[in-house]
Amino acid sequence: MKKPLLNLFSLLLAATGAMAAPAPKPTPKPAAVDSAARYRAVVDSIQSTLHYQTGHLTLPGGIGELTVPAGYRYLDSAQSRRVLTTYWHNPDGTSLGMLFPKDKGPLDDASWAYVIEYDGMGYVKDDDANDIDYNDLLADMQKDLEEENPEREKAGFEAVHLMGWGANPYYDKDQHALHWAKILRFGSSRDSTLNYNVRLLGRKGVLVLNAVASPEQLAEIKASIPSLLANVSFAKGQQYTDYNAGIDEVAAYTIGGLVAGKVLAKVGFFAIILKFWKLGLLALGGAWAAIKRFFGFGSKEA
Repeated sequence: MKKPLLNLFSLLLAATGAMAAPAPKPTPKPAAVDSAARYRAVVDSIQSTLHYQTGHLTLPGGIGELTVPAGYRYLDSAQSRRVLTTYWHNPDGTSLGMLFPKDKGPLDDASWAYVIEYDGMGYVKDDDANDIDYNDLLADMQKDLEEENPEREKAGFEAVHLMGWGANPYYDKDQHALHWAKILRFGSSRDSTLNYNVRLLGRKGVLVLNAVASPEQLAEIKASIPSLLANVSFAKGQQYTDYNAGIDEVAAYTIGGLVAGKVLAKVGFFAIILKFWKLGLLALGGAWAAIKRFFGFGSKEA
């Protein structure tokens, strides 16, 4: 926790120093007003280096296409790596890009975004979609997480607790799209994190769109799902209906496996990526508190 906080703290302080006037102001402003302005200027300066796209675009590798939904903007994979690793402190910034709400940047309060990825796991059969008891599946997932927590803590990570569904799993057979949300807590924290998962099934794998936010943002994220699914697709020849049983590989897991998070080869991947998402959010919040204390305002943190 300390290292990411110090890194971001140093980053913001360096930017602040670069913007500071060389001569003292003849008539100083009230400290709180001046500090708030400087703080906002630092954030704006950093975020102004990011260049977003709108309109129609092809995802990296030609795997699919995206028409950026109204009210959103796309950040390419290279810049997304910077956001994920430098600003949000994830260990791996690999992605196909990110989708941000038009009025929020990665360093803004209440910031959230979709991280777009692709998993070439093969063709996911959806035969079990109508047969899954998601209450039973939730109980199994909670049990699995709690059993894995001692190993997670031994490796230096916080325990992960699955509190329940933020939104029940739903599979749209017409769009071949699956989405659901989980409410998580980390370590001994009483704060909850919303993890909204969207999966678009294709001929040879799955497009993964994950949003991590606070539970209070559930309605906003849920409302974005229809527009998101209407504007993202696999490339021609790679869609779910293009599956060829004679030559295409079938994934090891079905719809239930996608929801349970048992679809990746690396054991504990989902726990780790969630851990670092949370670390990034906590480090970000800690940095804001440190910056505010340094500048002499905002002593009370929510």
